[in-house]
Amino acid sequence: MSTVAGADEDPGWLRIDPRTVLVTALVTAGVAAGAAVPAVVALSGRFGFPRAIGWALAGAALLIGCAAAGDYVRWRRTRYRVGTVRVDLRTGLLLVKRRSLARERIRSVDLTAHPLLRILGLVTVRIGTGEHTGGESTLELDPVTRAEGERLRRELLGRVTAQTPGTHREGELAVLDLRWIRYAPVSFVAPMLGGAAAGGVLQVSEWVGAQGEVIDWVADRFRDTPLLWTVVALVVTALAAGIVGALGLWVEMWWNYRLEREPGGTLRVRRGLLTSRSLSVEERRLRGVELVEPLGVRLFGAARVDAITTGVAKDEQARGADHHTLLPAAPRPVADSIAAEVLREPAAPTGAPLTAHPRSARGRRLRRALAAVLVPVLVLALLGVLLTPVLLWTALVCAVVCLPLAVPAALDAYRSLGHTVAGDYLVTRSGSLRRSTAALQRTGVIGWTVRQSCFQRRAGLLSVTATTAAGGGAYTAYDTDASEGLTFAAEAVPGLLEPFLERG
Repeated sequence: MSTVAGADEDPGWLRIDPRTVLVTALVTAGVAAGAAVPAVVALSGRFGFPRAIGWALAGAALLIGCAAAGDYVRWRRTRYRVGTVRVDLRTGLLLVKRRSLARERIRSVDLTAHPLLRILGLVTVRIGTGEHTGGESTLELDPVTRAEGERLRRELLGRVTAQTPGTHREGELAVLDLRWIRYAPVSFVAPMLGGAAAGGVLQVSEWVGAQGEVIDWVADRFRDTPLLWTVVALVVTALAAGIVGALGLWVEMWWNYRLEREPGGTLRVRRGLLTSRSLSVEERRLRGVELVEPLGVRLFGAARVDAITTGVAKDEQARGADHHTLLPAAPRPVADSIAAEVLREPAAPTGAPLTAHPRSARGRRLRRALAAVLVPVLVLALLGVLLTPVLLWTALVCAVVCLPLAVPAALDAYRSLGHTVAGDYLVTRSGSLRRSTAALQRTGVIGWTVRQSCFQRRAGLLSVTATTAAGGGAYTAYDTDASEGLTFAAEAVPGLLEPFLERG
């Protein structure tokens, strides 16, 4: 347990772990070492290499000393207390802050530990209520011992809740299957990391004053190669680097993955190779699940499972979708079975047959896709006529490359549309590059929004949006048949939309 406050403090108040000063000093030393390399290179030309080393060491020592001193003051001035009714935290020197959370409103207690904290047996504890009040809805204890973090998590989330009837099991629900790593290279992360790697090489070479040499070296390798094949080779090289990075990122994020249901109705996800993470979701604030299928992952028959929960604060949304991911990309049958286990249902509502949308919805997507391609092409062609023929060739290349991609994407987006009512859940599906199938509890819907543009009105379509306090806050069935969409909303939540309907 963390060190107890001294006798001069109020009883019951605890301190965070004093080794936080050591952690801050070591982290700052690593940052200083990274910054010292370009600094020495830049200063050596003016002052000479020995003096540049001396200036760098002096600056690093000053930086580390200031950071350690500041964190020592933070440690001395930080106290927390877990009472029977509230959790209190006070910190600050010149500006003293006292914050308090009611225990009955606490919805999450998450534990994280980067490699240095793990070596020292420490964790960062983040206690949240899920309210949309920014940082005021969370308390962060950084760091405490792992035993203290586990004690806080058990104590603050150890509420006994009524068990929901249905087919379900306690304990371990899912564990890591190393075969799932094959989905990492086909995600959108790989090309993004490849582009970032290429940009990083150019940026670092500029810092050390060798960007020209790097460009010349690459040009020499492809001096006798046609331009088209040069571009292809560079793209393939960047993509290969991105694939390696995607594999490494997947291993770091999902190694030691385990999904468990704990007594009292709490779902716990544990994962991480270097940085360990422990995320908890109370089942009483679970309102459904969302199956997410990015295009590359979907082509390989896989999907990711995210939790749709109430009390999602803005700062939690900013930390990324993986904060509420219950299962990484896995084969679709596995994803459906985990969704059913999480919802305590015999079958996953995300696998229910969906109502197809009218063909006029397909026409709308085709027209949008063609407009998204042809408008830029026409603009480039017009500028080419007025300015330079190079833009005409650019317009031709864009038309040849983009048109064959736009039409299949539009047709796929249409095939992805669907909605239905499956037992206690309403299900909506949409998206092509990122197809999402959301199963939302009907009791979690607090309102409906019906939208119909003039173009939709002419086509006999409308979009109905279920408003909820959980997850993204809104789940939409796009471009449904007008009468079918209204009937779907009325049947999903009886009595909510009927006062506004006129039935023939």
